[in-house]
This record gives sequence, C-alpha cells and structure tokens, in this order.
Amino acid sequence: MNAAMIKRSGLHIIPALMLVCCAPGSVAPTDEASAVAALRSSAEAGDAEAQLNLGAMYFDGNSVAQDYAEAAKWYQRAAEQNHTEAQYHLGMMYYVDMGMAQDYDEAVKWFRKAAEQDHARAQTSLGGMYYSGTGVPQDYAEAEKWCRKAAEQHYAEAQFILGLLYYKGTGVPQDHAEAEKWCRKAAEQHYAEAQFILGLMYYRGEGVPKDYIKAYKWLHLAETRHEGAANLRAHLAMEMTPEEIAEGQRLSTAFVSTLASNRE
Repeated sequence: MNAAMIKRSGLHIIPALMLVCCAPGSVAPTDEASAVAALRSSAEAGDAEAQLNLGAMYFDGNSVAQDYAEAAKWYQRAAEQNHTEAQYHLGMMYYVDMGMAQDYDEAVKWFRKAAEQDHARAQTSLGGMYYSGTGVPQDYAEAEKWCRKAAEQHYAEAQFILGLLYYKGTGVPQDHAEAEKWCRKAAEQHYAEAQFILGLMYYRGEGVPKDYIKAYKWLHLAETRHEGAANLRAHLAMEMTPEEIAEGQRLSTAFVSTLASNRE
C-alpha cells in the first residue's frame, strides 16, 4: 500500500501553518520555518496534539522532508499519551510497513486502543482484521461487532462493510433488507462500493423491488470509481428504453446536486 492509499484510509494531512497552537494572546508565526519550529517545540514539550500534527507533516512531507520513521516516532509519542487519532495512525503504519517493520500484532494493539474509545476508523480497521484473520484469529462475529460500532457513528466504509456482511450472510444471518439499509446509508455518502451493491440489489430485486431506473442511478453514480459498476450499467442499459435511461441519469444528477448543496 502506497502513501496515497494510506491517505484514503484516513491519514489526512493538515497544512503546516494550520497546525500551530498558540497560547492566548500570542502571535502566530508568519513564516513556514517559524511555524514548524513552534510546532516542534510544542511537540517536544509533550503536547500530544502537536506530536500528532508533526507526525502528519513528516508523513506527507509537508514543510519538512518526508520521513516515515519520524512520522511514526511522533505518532508513537502522541499515542502513548492516549491520543486516539495518533493511536489509529500508528496502527495503520504498523499495518502497512511504513516507518517501522510491519507488525500486525502492534497494529491490532493500537487499533484496539483507539477503537475502545469510539474512533470509527480504528473500529473499522479492527473489524477488517477480524474479518480477514490478520493479526487475530478470524472471527466474523467480532468483525460485525466493530464495524457496527463505526457504522452507527455514520462512518461510510463501516456501513458498507456491515451491509456486505448482511448481503453475504457472513457473521450474521443473511438479510437483504439489512444489507440494503446499511449500503444505502453509505451510498448516500457517495461511497462507490456501496452504490454498486445497491445498484446490483435493485437490478436483481434483492431486498428491494426490482427497479432498473434506480439500479441505473446508483451504478451511474459509482461507475467513475468502480469498474464493476461501469460494466453492469452498460449491460443494464441494453435492457432499458431511452426514456428509462434518461430518468436514471436525471436521478443521479439530482443526487450529486443535493449532495453538493448539503456540503455547502
């Protein structure tokens, strides 16, 4: 897994000048070098938030030379102060072998610490490790438990995974109605994999009445980020009238417009 993929997993980097926490009445540094120096001073003084942010800067190479080992060092310092975001990032770096030797046991350890404090991405990562049996004995019930906790916090990836568990009947009784419920929650956050499954369910009539127009809508939304969605949409289009296709396209356009308005 490369750095870009890690960012999609949650290592989002904040610009350096946004990271410096100044005491009340103090003057924020105006140049980048001063900002980095102030952040480092806070981190070395034991400020966990500063340690997290300094680690993020080293991970991304933002205002400092990219250095995964330094990123891991600062994440570790913050994680040991029970900073949940740092615990999650540290677990991810152990998981993917960046800045330190790959160690699934350590990844599980740090994911669990953050997950037990309701960190949604850590709960999802821990659930994924139980699902695959990576670093822990495979346990679908535990996978479902941790993904549900994150899904109930409206975390789209976890909602999709939970929906997929119900769709396949893995770790839970197969239930297409529950699968549709959780995949829809993720799909409405524009999560492509969930949009694909929801489109597939409308195409097949699984958990919902068969509806080619709604199937087209969800597959059309997902297709730029999901190859399977593009293929299925093209196949579906051959079974639809031009009017039905136009309506499916209208629904997908309306969804994007509503989503953009809600984010403003």
